[in-house]
Amino acid sequence: MDEEYDVIVLGTGLKECILSGLLSVDGLKVLHMDRNDYYGGESTSLNLIQLWKRFRGNDQPPAHLGSSRDYNVDMIPKFMMANGTLVRVLIHTDVTKYLYFKAVDGSFVYNKGKVHKVPATDMEALKSPLMGIFEKRRARKFFIYVQDYNENDPKTHEGMDLTRVTTRELIASDGVEWLQELLKYGLDDNTIDFIGHALALHRDDRYLNEPALDTVKRMKIKENYMRSLLHVFKEDHHTFTPSMGWESYPRCLSLSLRLSVCLSLVAFARLSAVYGGTYMLNKPECKVEFDDEGKVVGVTSEGETAKCKKVVCDPSYLPGKVRKVGRVARAIAIMSHPIPNTNDSHSVQVILPQKQLGRRSDMYLFCCSYSHNVAPKGKFIAFVSTEAETDNPETELKPGIDLLGPVDEIFFDIYDRSEPVNEPSLDNCFISASYDATTHFESTVTDVLNMYTLITGKVLDLSVDLSAASAAEE
Repeated sequence: MDEEYDVIVLGTGLKECILSGLLSVDGLKVLHMDRNDYYGGESTSLNLIQLWKRFRGNDQPPAHLGSSRDYNVDMIPKFMMANGTLVRVLIHTDVTKYLYFKAVDGSFVYNKGKVHKVPATDMEALKSPLMGIFEKRRARKFFIYVQDYNENDPKTHEGMDLTRVTTRELIASDGVEWLQELLKYGLDDNTIDFIGHALALHRDDRYLNEPALDTVKRMKIKENYMRSLLHVFKEDHHTFTPSMGWESYPRCLSLSLRLSVCLSLVAFARLSAVYGGTYMLNKPECKVEFDDEGKVVGVTSEGETAKCKKVVCDPSYLPGKVRKVGRVARAIAIMSHPIPNTNDSHSVQVILPQKQLGRRSDMYLFCCSYSHNVAPKGKFIAFVSTEAETDNPETELKPGIDLLGPVDEIFFDIYDRSEPVNEPSLDNCFISASYDATTHFESTVTDVLNMYTLITGKVLDLSVDLSAASAAEE
């Protein structure tokens, strides 16, 4: 290989494919390589034979499960937030024209041993047992504060510096006295669980003792949902009644998630190719080469070295430059029915907050079905995942698995989570972090954007027209 590239990207996981596309659009000369003969890396999708071979060690799945080619099982399944960061990246790169978006049927939260739907209409919110009538009043005050909050406008801060005030101080009933006197939120533990885990999408309760600004920003990503909640919780003669039909608002949380089966790996690869990127699959070894000063100079495969200035890769390509920071435990279930108590939903997420389970981290359920072309007719694919706290995923995941009902087959797995420990300015190696247990892409894209800034020295401008996503859905 005589050519020299600005960047060589190793691995075709989602993060690497997004970066390959973004860097190609920026005019950089990109070579994208993968040791595998398929796209996706750790976030690949498997047919039934591949799934059986990976987890059962043979290629003979039972016939009653249907045709292998009808299965398309994501190894890292996640949803997109409708007004979240990934949607903005898709619109920025014009990748939406290659994709079809399908709305999620519902989002649920586990509370006091039962699964409850996160309200998506006025009637659902009024009937929901997640909050009592007086708690709804207190929550409404907090939602108004979040909706009106503008980081650059001190008039909306109510005299508080959210870089210093913790989330616990801001919303909890045991918050500091002067704040409670000022704001009178004093929300109870169940409401805090709902806000922190189902709305702000925190993975554990550490956020309560951290600056509240991050939580408020996370909630503002769901601003359409916040508006709908305020609309539902409007006070009228000491009752809560809707002031107008809920159809006048975007359709809340159940539609603020977009299903992403085999999301845009090939779409971003196509984007990179359109802008001059080169792809090479089935390239064994892919050894990164360094000069005497420790800076990357190229990548060698099959006896040939492609020269480059920078390398972007997932942790598996440079294991000596990453450290293990945790593990993810997961179960993958094939079922002949939707998850019980989710209104027969074909696509759904259920968040099980850590406090409800007596754990240190949340647990997540993700379900999709034949209606998304991931399984034969009548079959559902469900995933249970969490940050592993033991060496026994079967026992650890039991609270989530118990919510699934009868399963046809179930597979268990634990994989390491790694993050880079190198200094990119010294070696020109830019390494992504492993995928976490969450059911959404927000942390994934945050890592991508941070890497993009490290690689280019620029901040990606994501001030885009979100109506493009709505148009794509239609």
